[in-house]
Amino acid sequence: MITALLAGQLTWNIPLFLCALFISIIYLIYVKRNKPFDKLLQPVLFLTGIWMLYLITGSPLLAISYLSFSFHMIQMSFLFFIIPPLVLLGIPASFYEKAIALPFITKIKKLFLAPKVALIAFATLFLLYHFPFFLTILSEHPTMQNAYLAVLFLLSFRMFWPIASPNPKKRIFTEKRKKYVWESSIYIMPACLMFIISGLFDGMNNPFLGEVAAHLCLPAGSDIQLLPPPFNTKYDQMLAGGFMMGLHKAGLGLTCRLEKRC
Repeated sequence: MITALLAGQLTWNIPLFLCALFISIIYLIYVKRNKPFDKLLQPVLFLTGIWMLYLITGSPLLAISYLSFSFHMIQMSFLFFIIPPLVLLGIPASFYEKAIALPFITKIKKLFLAPKVALIAFATLFLLYHFPFFLTILSEHPTMQNAYLAVLFLLSFRMFWPIASPNPKKRIFTEKRKKYVWESSIYIMPACLMFIISGLFDGMNNPFLGEVAAHLCLPAGSDIQLLPPPFNTKYDQMLAGGFMMGLHKAGLGLTCRLEKRC
């Protein structure tokens, strides 16, 4: 860690910080000019989501998340299962109605996938992303990898839409919600089980192990060393699957609770 810090690898992404700051200021200005806004809780949720996104993708936590499977999956779980519903629930319904009426948004609405289709697409791409051979290919092409993650991030918003839409009238309730939450858990489960089973049988090599993998995942020329046992072992893989499964369920449960107050 100290070596990496001295090498300047654990840095903060200033452009992304400015972007998050700009979005936050615009949001607060809108809220102030449109009193009374929908819910008092909404600004807290939105700003928490935006700054959590920055900490995960633009701070030294990004580099640290690649030091082990469990750290990586916690980072990915927050990115895809916690941040999207926070941001969606934090958008005032009045702002959403104005935005959705814009000609540009009206045109691209036709390109949006149905939530269930987005859920299936996300689950498939997310599972594929964590196969070692596929991750190695993506890691050799940073632009492609970033685009892949961006697609996953956008899909995560769409898959949370039925239970976290900024417009409460667009949300599903009762039995439909229970069914959708259950289906979401089932579709995400294969990616979680992949880590747990591979850890139990030690049948899959950790793509973050070794100097070559570290070079692919961390900044070029980095001297960051991987963590000692029990990290980066079969137990770490099992923990990664458990963390991901738990955070996904936590994200669904948190969304269902918060949406009642938004």
